[in-house]
Amino acid sequence: METNTQTVQQIERFLKKVSQKFPHTSEPTLLTDIHVRVTQESGDLMAFDDDDNEITRCVVEEWIGNNTDDFYADITAVLRKVIAANKELVESMGILKPYSFVLEDDDKENIAELYVVDDETMIISGDLMQGLDDDLNDFLKQLLP
Repeated sequence: METNTQTVQQIERFLKKVSQKFPHTSEPTLLTDIHVRVTQESGDLMAFDDDDNEITRCVVEEWIGNNTDDFYADITAVLRKVIAANKELVESMGILKPYSFVLEDDDKENIAELYVVDDETMIISGDLMQGLDDDLNDFLKQLLP
């Protein structure tokens, strides 16, 4: 999925609104994850806390009526990229670490872990792991006669 500049800007504004709800503090006390839901028909991008309270929402016009089978896989990549580009904003929220951004469907089913904020944990996405099996197999062939 090609993502246009307007979509990236809409997602960035969405992240800023989420971060405004959880301003940076020296001693965060709130314990929650950010649950991100996207509705294919309407293009709604929504954020919820663990108690299912809505944090913010916006409409991503490019996603309205997108009924492709790869929709969630495509937007997962887009969301990860935009969140990673806004790492400082996302990691400075006043939420106890570790916390994560989780993509869910309309039925609140977990689709993907988008980003984990923790001083010691790193999520390796599928893009980084792509081709790893082939590399390991080649290495073993060279190592073992």
